[in-house]
Amino acid sequence: MKARIIHWCIHVLDKEASIAFYERALGFRVAHEMGSDDGSWSNTYLVNDQSPFEIELTWNRGRTEPYANGGRDTHIAFAVDDMEAARKLHEDMGCIVFDNPRMGIYFIADPDGSWIEIIPGDFSFGE
Repeated sequence: MKARIIHWCIHVLDKEASIAFYERALGFRVAHEMGSDDGSWSNTYLVNDQSPFEIELTWNRGRTEPYANGGRDTHIAFAVDDMEAARKLHEDMGCIVFDNPRMGIYFIADPDGSWIEIIPGDFSFGE
């Protein structure tokens, strides 16, 4: 069996704020969206030009309580080509929640509190 990761789903309270965050913080854009005819829920898929991986934002109308999208140990990681520029952007956005200078990494949090690890370098995935 072969498996390939295709998307990461997170539940969001404010879809527009989450889209804006992922666009600005990580260069993602909306690829497509689906949802119910009555508008009670939607799945918005975000992509960027660096990989075929998608972020799926699931939104449910009327939800007011934050979702449990996992704790700090549950996260996704992104390798960035310019760590200095990424850190500057994320500092300006005020979204850095944990810094680990010893390891040369840090974490940011999206509007719903999901942690995202930022690591330096250009990783090869054996393709």
